[in-house]
Amino acid sequence: MATGTGAGPAEQPRAGGDDSGLVRQPGLAAAVTALAAGEVSARELTERALRGIEATQPTLNAFRRVRAEAALAEADAADAALARGERRPLLGVPLAVKDDTDVCGEPTAFGCRGDFPRKTADAEVVRRLRGAGAVVVGKTNSPELGQWPFTEGPAFGDTRNPWNRDHTPGGSSGGAAAAVAAGLVPAALGSDGAGSVRIPAAWTHLVGVKPQRGRISTWPDPESFNGITVFGPLARTVEDAALLLDAASGNHPGDLHRPPPVEARAAVTRDPGRLRIALSTRWAFTATPKRLDPRVEAAVRALAERLAALGHEVEEADPSYGPIGLTFVPRATAGVRAWAGRAPDAALLDPRTRGAARTGRLLGGPVLRAARAAEGPLRRHVGRIFHRYDVVLAPTTATPPPRVGDLARLSGWQTDRRMIAHCPYAWPWNVLGWPGVNVPAAVTGGLRLPLGAQLLGPGDSEPLLLSLAAQLEADQRWYERWPPTV
Repeated sequence: MATGTGAGPAEQPRAGGDDSGLVRQPGLAAAVTALAAGEVSARELTERALRGIEATQPTLNAFRRVRAEAALAEADAADAALARGERRPLLGVPLAVKDDTDVCGEPTAFGCRGDFPRKTADAEVVRRLRGAGAVVVGKTNSPELGQWPFTEGPAFGDTRNPWNRDHTPGGSSGGAAAAVAAGLVPAALGSDGAGSVRIPAAWTHLVGVKPQRGRISTWPDPESFNGITVFGPLARTVEDAALLLDAASGNHPGDLHRPPPVEARAAVTRDPGRLRIALSTRWAFTATPKRLDPRVEAAVRALAERLAALGHEVEEADPSYGPIGLTFVPRATAGVRAWAGRAPDAALLDPRTRGAARTGRLLGGPVLRAARAAEGPLRRHVGRIFHRYDVVLAPTTATPPPRVGDLARLSGWQTDRRMIAHCPYAWPWNVLGWPGVNVPAAVTGGLRLPLGAQLLGPGDSEPLLLSLAAQLEADQRWYERWPPTV
């Protein structure tokens, strides 16, 4: 390891300790306010983050790379800027990014083994976060090439859920989710190619935003995984997630997707109005066995009841997904093939990765082009539900988080079947490129396993989804609940 309205700042979680003595970070918006008021320094927050990371690596293992010396230098520079009266959206706040994201001076191994070269430039999104004043303390763990909803692998070991360390935090942004849920950093940037922000958010009691494709630049890649993968924030509150989304958003001239800008944080304080909400528990066809866990269904239905109590019109209705599954596999496996080509030694890749890359080669060319060409008709087909409803409420996953190791030693086909059984709900929105927001739904008794629900909308609907999520958050106050120990 290398060295009504949403919750406002006064309502956000304050820094505090858990039963192990770890001092947790304040929320992102609260940290920005405290830094600007001189109540805390960037160095203090960064040192706190670094101490927390060091203390929890043996138990949570959230980080692949830690930039201790560089982060402290960035914190000192932020303190000097604050003393000069500068004010930027994230000035002096420690954040983490996932290890699929280039940070100058660090390798981008994306969960793989091998000696990867150090990057000579920041990814565009990191450049924007630095421009907003953020201090990047490190890079969080991801399964190999972000393929699975668990964060384990021979390159870095097992990343564990701070709510119950016998269970996974999910994936592929599992390290980012574990770091935020444990209070090591106020927020983190993940990526979502089949639910990889929303799934770990659901399983660690966080808000996770999959933005519209292109909202956040993927440069130096013009697009990621043939357009199915986007960057997105993980945070404890809707306001914090919106603040990070605003700071990270924007494009590089080389990006293939450049949607019109939206103001995420401004939406958090707006009343969403009376909405028509479709409660959907149906999944897209995959020809594999699946079952919605009764605990998940009960939690999502309870949220639907609360939304109805808040004045929304909620009724059961499902999108018609059509043959959307046939278009996902070519795009995903071709993306794995492209990323696998960056590995310094293909022999070190997981056999499942090599198998996916071979599939990506077979499904490239005409099949991949046909899969991409189907996106427009699929948007029109699935989008019919938004002729009748404003938002779809659905489970984020079909099950609570599995135990660490349950999926790690399976064959490729077995892994795919188990993965789909756990997580059949999130990936269609990656094909469509539309936004989705995970919100905490419940924490099961006994095992203390978080469950989530997702709010799904059509293109460019982040403001509406965040406004509704903030209204629900003000009712549920999920940010008051922390993992007991880490």
